[in-house]
Amino acid sequence: MKFAGIHGWQLVVVGDTKTPKDWSLSDVIYLSPDDQMRIESGLIESLPWKTYSRKMVGYIYAFQNGAELIADTDDDNIPYDNWELHLQEETDTIEHPGFVNIYRYFTSEHVWPRGFPLTDIVKQSKTAIKPLEKKKMSVGVWQFLADEDPDVDAIYRLTCNMPIYFNKRANINLSAGTICPFNSQNTFFRRETFPLMYLPVHVTFRFTDILRGLVAQPILWAAGYVLCFGHASVIQKRNPHDYLMDFESELPCYLHVKGVVEAVQSVVKNSNSISENMYAAYESLLKVKIVEPEEMGHLERWLAHF
Repeated sequence: MKFAGIHGWQLVVVGDTKTPKDWSLSDVIYLSPDDQMRIESGLIESLPWKTYSRKMVGYIYAFQNGAELIADTDDDNIPYDNWELHLQEETDTIEHPGFVNIYRYFTSEHVWPRGFPLTDIVKQSKTAIKPLEKKKMSVGVWQFLADEDPDVDAIYRLTCNMPIYFNKRANINLSAGTICPFNSQNTFFRRETFPLMYLPVHVTFRFTDILRGLVAQPILWAAGYVLCFGHASVIQKRNPHDYLMDFESELPCYLHVKGVVEAVQSVVKNSNSISENMYAAYESLLKVKIVEPEEMGHLERWLAHF
């Protein structure tokens, strides 16, 4: 992940228990396991090692060191030139209540983002894309795409798995009420929306960032922000995966995506802060058994930072 603070962009690497203690690289902040445990936080000690949720250590470090913008990424994404220079707020806007397959606006290929409802894929593929109107909105989160091996689900990879190269075009804002899953591969959060970066600990690896993105969107709308998508600014040379294992890990994506949004929308209030709405959202998800009771303690410790 990278963060932008008063000294410009800095790259933060969160080490695991196998990373050599003398690992170093120019212009990179490396947080060894010992360094992580010295960060003032009630959350870090409780995060399991060798899990995706430990990315939150880097988020906490960046927030505590004055970050104004955090770019969340993975180690198999290679940035194109000027990848960070596309954070427009006045751009094309989709106003379509419910889920929208954002990939359709960047390619004619039959492909969809991980976490997109399976029941909507064919239906939307048969619907014509209408011209978009340019509007200025307050963007809370920017999700940029990835060329070659984008963030698709295991069903796509098991049945097609063709490389995808997206068209270059203007960013697209999703107006309030318009939903699309977003991930943690090439995603920018402004400081005001940092509480939404929480990665659920007690869910599967392939569900955690998708759940985060689904929870975030109704809360963004309540706070006066929207989600924005941009064309590919990285190329992904994907690390080896077992696609059947990915499929198993993605089962909650296929089964609970619409239920997550319904549960969150039922409790989010415009009068609440982002942190208050986050807690209410997870209480609602707990009631419908999409998250486990153990999640609430981690969430409380996370929200204590803001």
